[in-house]
Amino acid sequence: MITRRSTIVGAALSAAFIARPCLAQVPDLPRKKVDLVAPPLVHPHEQATSNGPMILEFRLLVEEKERVIDEIGTRLQAMTFNGSIPGPMMVVHQGDFVEVTLASAATNTMPHNIDFHAATGASGGGDLTLIEPGEEAVIRWKATRTGVFVYHCIPGGSMIPWHIASGMAGAVMVLPRDGLKDGAGKPLHYDRVYYLGENDFYVPRDANGKFKTYASPGEAFSDTIELMHKLVPTHVVFNGRVGALTGRNAMPAKVGETVLIVHSQPDRDSRPHLIGGHGDYVWETGKFSNPPETGLETWLIRGGSAGAALYTFLEPGIYAYVNHNMIEAVELGATAHFKVEGAWNDDLMTQVMAPGPVNAAAH
Repeated sequence: MITRRSTIVGAALSAAFIARPCLAQVPDLPRKKVDLVAPPLVHPHEQATSNGPMILEFRLLVEEKERVIDEIGTRLQAMTFNGSIPGPMMVVHQGDFVEVTLASAATNTMPHNIDFHAATGASGGGDLTLIEPGEEAVIRWKATRTGVFVYHCIPGGSMIPWHIASGMAGAVMVLPRDGLKDGAGKPLHYDRVYYLGENDFYVPRDANGKFKTYASPGEAFSDTIELMHKLVPTHVVFNGRVGALTGRNAMPAKVGETVLIVHSQPDRDSRPHLIGGHGDYVWETGKFSNPPETGLETWLIRGGSAGAALYTFLEPGIYAYVNHNMIEAVELGATAHFKVEGAWNDDLMTQVMAPGPVNAAAH
């Protein structure tokens, strides 16, 4: 168990900050309360806005809860924001203020906090939000940089990698006020947006090779940390479990629609690839102040970051979206599906001859 004083660096806050009043002056701006939704969905938002900056209010509830993470019933003592893995994505515009109430369920067993990679100062907010079970804290920060950014728990010491590897990460998207643009400054628009959070899980096995179960996160700690030190995950998944976004859970789209795919990975590098499609416009580093790359087959999401890709679907069918470390995609779970409806275009692809016996005479 760590104490409230245990920040990531174990240092006290500066005397200058401690001398400030606990309640900061509220900017004289309009406010909007945003109801978050579970990934891969994203709450309604404007892609471009003519309105001035405002204060967007969000609420995140930390919950420690057991979750099944694969088809054989493997159980993870998970830690979550709003009960989902990843935590919900928050969308704002550059210049807005992000006001987040972080609350910890009374049934939790340990301290938690939140570090926003999009924010500036105080360990991304981690120093200001360390709360015990049954407590809440409110932080407000200004969205000064555009792009997609990771947020995660950062309570201190070994708790940092353990909490992140147990599911405590999400993303923030800060849009330019005039919307997304291509490299020439031409506006870009998306018809749908999906958020995929990739996680690596480490579930210990018993002497017979079966995954172990635990009564609480604390009981799982020692075995889990020992396994994490080997840097070999037992599961690499999108949105909290194997199959979370495949089959009946596939993400829908239609031929002709442009889809924005936001992909985060708080720990390890990933190599997204859309089988049968491409990245028409890709912000590989996730920052919209940089021009997007175009026409990519596979791109890189660096550990501890998020990226974004736009693709307009041109053919119907099931598109597998994978981590193109295919071992992790096929064997460990890092596969998602898009189910695209519409008319087939023979000009883009057609079957010239169906599979059949080799015609020896022709060869």
